[in-house]
Amino acid sequence: MTRYMPITGIDCTPATLLIDTEAPLDVLFETADYRIRTVTQLLENIAFRSDISSDTLVLSDFCKMLTIALRDGCDVM
Repeated sequence: MTRYMPITGIDCTPATLLIDTEAPLDVLFETADYRIRTVTQLLENIAFRSDISSDTLVLSDFCKMLTIALRDGCDVM
């Protein structure tokens, strides 16, 4: 396994966002946990608001942004 692994979802060559596969496990876990927790907290806030009146395009863009953070967290795990 190479030391630096590119995150998924970006098709750029050369990759610029990399995960250090030799980083301590606790650091990798904290990094993944932070990103996944942020996504879940934002999704919970949206789900429990009864007065959301955003259009579909705004919600779609917001979901794409959350997907990036969630994918990064899963890649680190």
